Amino acid sequence: MDVARGLAADRFPPDSAEGVADASPAPGEWLDGLCRLAAHLTGAPMAALSLADAERGNLVGSHGMPTDMDRCDVVSLTESLDAYLAGRFSAATAGRRECDRASGVCDLPLRIGGAHAFLATAVGGGKGGTVAALTVFDMPSRHWSDQDGATLSEVAALLPASSWTSHRHESADPAGLLDGMPEACIAVDAAGLVRAFNRAAQRLLGFSADQVLGRPLETTLAPGYRDEPVAAALARLFAAEPVRPVRREISVRHRDGYRITTHACLAVVHGSAGPLVTVRLADRTAQDAAEEQTERQTAFLAALLNSLSVGVIACDENAHVVVVNRALRRVHHLPESASLTGRPLSAVGPTSLFNTAMQPLPWDEVPLIRALHGESLTDVEVLVQLPDQRLRGFAATARPIVGGDGRHLGAVAVAHETTTLRHTEQFRRCHHEVEKALRDTASIAEAAPAVLQAVTAALGWPCAELFLADEAGQELQAVGHHSGTGGDIDGFFDHAPIKGLGVTGRVWATGQPLWVPDISGYAEITTEYERHRAELCVRNGIRTILAVPVCDGGTLLGVLTCYAGTAEVHEDLLIVLLDGIATQIGIYIALRRAEDLARQLTRSQDDFLDLIGHEMRTPLTAITANVGLLADEADSLDEEQRHMLATVARNTSVLRRIVDALLDLSALEAGRRRLATERIDLAAVADRAILAIRLVAADRGIQVQSTVDGPVWIDGDETRLRQVLDDLLSNAVNYSPAGAEVRLDLRSHGRHTELCVTDTGIGTPEPERARVFDRFFRASNVRHHGTPGSGLGLSRARTIVRLHHGTITLEADEPTGTIVRVRLPLATKT
Repeated sequence: MDVARGLAADRFPPDSAEGVADASPAPGEWLDGLCRLAAHLTGAPMAALSLADAERGNLVGSHGMPTDMDRCDVVSLTESLDAYLAGRFSAATAGRRECDRASGVCDLPLRIGGAHAFLATAVGGGKGGTVAALTVFDMPSRHWSDQDGATLSEVAALLPASSWTSHRHESADPAGLLDGMPEACIAVDAAGLVRAFNRAAQRLLGFSADQVLGRPLETTLAPGYRDEPVAAALARLFAAEPVRPVRREISVRHRDGYRITTHACLAVVHGSAGPLVTVRLADRTAQDAAEEQTERQTAFLAALLNSLSVGVIACDENAHVVVVNRALRRVHHLPESASLTGRPLSAVGPTSLFNTAMQPLPWDEVPLIRALHGESLTDVEVLVQLPDQRLRGFAATARPIVGGDGRHLGAVAVAHETTTLRHTEQFRRCHHEVEKALRDTASIAEAAPAVLQAVTAALGWPCAELFLADEAGQELQAVGHHSGTGGDIDGFFDHAPIKGLGVTGRVWATGQPLWVPDISGYAEITTEYERHRAELCVRNGIRTILAVPVCDGGTLLGVLTCYAGTAEVHEDLLIVLLDGIATQIGIYIALRRAEDLARQLTRSQDDFLDLIGHEMRTPLTAITANVGLLADEADSLDEEQRHMLATVARNTSVLRRIVDALLDLSALEAGRRRLATERIDLAAVADRAILAIRLVAADRGIQVQSTVDGPVWIDGDETRLRQVLDDLLSNAVNYSPAGAEVRLDLRSHGRHTELCVTDTGIGTPEPERARVFDRFFRASNVRHHGTPGSGLGLSRARTIVRLHHGTITLEADEPTGTIVRVRLPLATKT
């Protein structure tokens, strides 16, 4: 193994123990370097250099060994490997390196760092059963080749034999032994004088060897241990000569005066100068700082986790709890002070987990367990329901925890509550279902069962009922209910609420929502009726009641009451959502009542029109006929009589025109008169209307202009459209002053044609423009203008235009006047 010697030659001069001790790097570090070299050349992750006899062992050099194997606490090596090697390597064969090796599977009492295989060789020349062993370890089971053994022996040969003597027998050299150790080590005799003080101790405590050697331990290092004299402790140690090292925590003085807290490992050895106590010191300053930092980080992490509103849980590779934060404890009603660390996950309540179909969640489908098996999950929906508690929804995100070496160390899961979101989504669907149920039914009594079923399904509550007030508001009557049990529960439904008593009655009286979280403890129960209702609720498993008013504006129409079997939170959210359903019901009821009223008004209007048609037309006809007869004999009448007769004839004619227009409009709206639709040229119809109005306009000093792009072909009733043009042009001329101008423009745009009649007359006040198409409505400035009219012309025009699938609007023409715009569809091409 010249390679091994070449690699080590520059770092570990092999001439003598003194040479090794004086070499760079410092003593102790080169022993670790020797182990590192052995591990590298054999391809092993760990290596150790140890001293052992039949009773004890000490680790003096290492590479890659577990961090918890403190050099002062070598019980694991002593109990597992050193004792085995001490029996294997004897003084008679220790020098035969090539054959004195041990290897195999590490099935000893305590495995080292998870290793399953080792290869060891003797180092130096031991005496009296003492062995120095260089050992390499590997994680998987491994067959060590002859080449591996030769390599390890070659590396061991780099260590001078003179450095290794028994620490138990009289040939031991404590100073040489201690100087080769990386820890701070001192040796003290029975008189309390320091006999050895290695270089690591000099670096730790600041004293030189000359300042300490041969001097009392108490006056130099002034060790402190349990507030008792060190001499007494040393005397007990010399007297007991313990087989295993004794571990203590002591403080020693630094040369600069401050004290250092250390872990001390004490053992009794025998050398040429007699028994000595060797003390190996490990500075606790860094460890204490690390422990404090760890404690602070742990406290910070705990505070951080407990401040989160989301639930957090983590487990190790064995599915045992590592951490559960406060939010998740509250979800599962676990004590916040109880420690769950190390307990199986079953302690956290997986039996309360369900999937979205409300089926118990199998163990292998729990998000944390799936993550433990290597899956990464995001927003998996999980439901939680504890006995007698409300159902809650959560979105769980889970990830495996992987170490730097790729090994799975455990898993972590984070769950944020989605109960509010689920309620919102459920109520969104509920609104649609309620809307559909109301739309598809003719009355609230018919719609109530489907509406209440949608509400209870959205809430997840067992039952609900709807009450409506009569028209006088004196009684509240049940119009429907729904029960998850499929029927009436012990006479619970169809009762008559009493105003001001009970949950429903109080909402009826106040018009405000009422939330009762626990009816059995409701303080407002004062009457026999209320006690009876509360007992019915408790007997049927009802705990929470929520009632909201059904209103139309400020008018209370009824009460919607819902019942839950478990305690509920999110009071405000549920009230808002349920109030939305009640508003839907209220609007529906108001519309139905408005429709009933409209039907009644329509019937009254039809009756009135029938009265006009039958009871007024006949007298008007008679009056007109008689006026005609009198007019034929006008020569026998004087001037005043002829004037009176003309007035009667004129007013009778006006009244007849109004009656005819009203009956015509009603017939069109009711569909009793249909359009005589044909292909017509609207431009030609407009030209004829312009020609007819010009004579009237000229008498009033008004000009009528037109721009007509023709022909304009549409499918329509020419007579009816001529009526529209005549009414619009007549209005424009009648309400325009002398010298004004009236225009008619007809242009086509795409699939429509637009006809505009514009005047510069008195116009219409803006607040009244929306009503000009109503029957009998005349704007206030028109009434004051003194121009006669019935208020039916624009109403009939709108009806005719709508029957032609068009639109008619009225706009202001700046600075004065009016624009009436009619849009009609062009004829379809054939």
